[in-house]
Amino acid sequence: DGFTYANIGRLAEDRARFVPCTPAGILELLDRERIEIAGRRAVVVGRSEIVGKPAAMLLLHRHATVTVCHSRTADLAAETRRADILVVAAGRPRLVAGDMVKPGAVVVDVGINRVDGTLVGDVDFVSVAAVASAVTPVPGGVGPMTVAMLLANTLRAFELAAGDPAGRA
Repeated sequence: DGFTYANIGRLAEDRARFVPCTPAGILELLDRERIEIAGRRAVVVGRSEIVGKPAAMLLLHRHATVTVCHSRTADLAAETRRADILVVAAGRPRLVAGDMVKPGAVVVDVGINRVDGTLVGDVDFVSVAAVASAVTPVPGGVGPMTVAMLLANTLRAFELAAGDPAGRA
């Protein structure tokens, strides 16, 4: 899953052998949709060791200007409104609403919360979809990509164990 101390250090230097699965899935989604990252303003809401910090590092490595927001960010809405790419991984249901999103922004909802027996994200999907150029659904957005990246890391581990440091076994 990419969460050893050594691998996180390598991730900070942009030379990780295994990229943490959810952040890797986020970038895979952006790449597959041909969302330009370089030169864009990215805001990551959440600073967890599992998603927020690694996602911010990956976006930095792709030449985005990155802001990380958290529970002590003074004006979250002001920060999120500046984002061309908004990644929300705060663990709070429907934290980000449409009035907090820049028109045309790309919004990646990483959250998964149960509210009244229904799964919802950290983004209010309906209000955000009216403003954003793209928004990932919950469920069915980032979650399946996380699983796919776990499988990719498993294949990479096999290739490395088989003696192929470039991962081409």
